[in-house]
Amino acid sequence: MKRIERNEDGVTALFVVLITVALFGMAGLVIDGGYAMASNRRLTSQAEQAARVGADALNQDSLRDGGDPQVDPGKAVAAAQSYLARVGAPTGEVSIDGGTVTVTIKSHSKTSILSAVGVTQLATSGAASAESINAAGT
Repeated sequence: MKRIERNEDGVTALFVVLITVALFGMAGLVIDGGYAMASNRRLTSQAEQAARVGADALNQDSLRDGGDPQVDPGKAVAAAQSYLARVGAPTGEVSIDGGTVTVTIKSHSKTSILSAVGVTQLATSGAASAESINAAGT
């Protein structure tokens, strides 16, 4: 029986190249994904505090009249936006529903490794709501 010889020159090099590309892809997902998750946490923390500040903006007239304290929508939006500007956060969207103030912040996290394959940024966001003292029933 005659043995057929195959030329296997370069197979190892091809294997090393494929594994290297896969490892860089995984490193990009882990590192850049980790940065994006950290950005989400930071934005959520900023949104939580901005919502609390907004929920504390009560209508002074409702306090003077002895009735239930109510959120002043104009002051709540201004207070939340002012807080976001003070801490250097992106401008957020502030909405008021009764005594609940909701703040949503959207941003992008720049990538360092995934930019090599054309992904230059990842979308990040944070949202939180806070209730004023009248909405909490106290």
